[in-house]
Amino acid sequence: MAVTAAMVKELRQSTGAGMMDCKNALQENDGNIDAAIDWLRKKGLSKAAKKSSRVAAEGLVAVSVAGTDSAIIEMNSETDFVGRNEQFQDLVRDVASIALKSDGTVADILAANSSVSGKSVEATITDAVATIGENMTLRRAAKLSVSQGVVASYVHNSVAPNLGKIGVLVGMESSGDAEKLAALGKQIAMHIAASSPLALGPDDLDPSVVERERNVLIEQAKASGKPDGVVEKMVEGRIRKFYEEVTLLKQTFVIDPDVTVEGALERLAKEIGVDVKLSSFVLFKVGEGVEKEESDFAAEVAAAVKG
Repeated sequence: MAVTAAMVKELRQSTGAGMMDCKNALQENDGNIDAAIDWLRKKGLSKAAKKSSRVAAEGLVAVSVAGTDSAIIEMNSETDFVGRNEQFQDLVRDVASIALKSDGTVADILAANSSVSGKSVEATITDAVATIGENMTLRRAAKLSVSQGVVASYVHNSVAPNLGKIGVLVGMESSGDAEKLAALGKQIAMHIAASSPLALGPDDLDPSVVERERNVLIEQAKASGKPDGVVEKMVEGRIRKFYEEVTLLKQTFVIDPDVTVEGALERLAKEIGVDVKLSSFVLFKVGEGVEKEESDFAAEVAAAVKG
């Protein structure tokens, strides 16, 4: 596979490695970005992010909470200007409220009737595309509920209530004081927005993610020249550190660095006298994982002026 300048640029942004190192890594791995990241890490040429960064698409994330039920959606648009358009915001807000009554799938939401137009959500989006003049799409949706307790939410970079660039839902299962549950839940939601955990706990991580990390750590440890027994202990220690970095319950709590998120939950449980369980969470970031074609705006303007 031919290695392009755009691929080298993406790898450099993801790893901070040198241009030639990135080019060599891509050539050695047939243009596969993830494999190239691992190759650079094994060579000690990258500090490697746990997830490769992507160029973000535009649009908004919206959350909707009603009692112990909640929903979150992402609506994409071509430019950030549309995110500040009141018509687009009204549409996104309406779709989020519809998602709350749906089964949580995009297909079910698109088929439901919109209170904005009386038509299906899908037809309403199509009409909005024609009116606003930009392509837009309902990219994803999720629901989160608890049997008892509260669902906390947080929206970062908000442009309006419950609308922004990052949205988080947190399920707090407990029979305890709802006000105190909501307060800690909101703080944990803010923590999630800042730290982007991959999973709730170590057992919830994708086994392939753990295996990939373990393989990289084994190669790094072997490069130290230590005996196999020592290498094994080094790897296990680093895997535990990996869990602390990427799983929510094991992460150091951003709001109170003296405890982990798990420790903050245990502290609240002791305070209110009943068990507190963080059952699940959802994190949506606008455009996460979406490739968007980059353009040279200055060149476009110059070309337009020339006619």
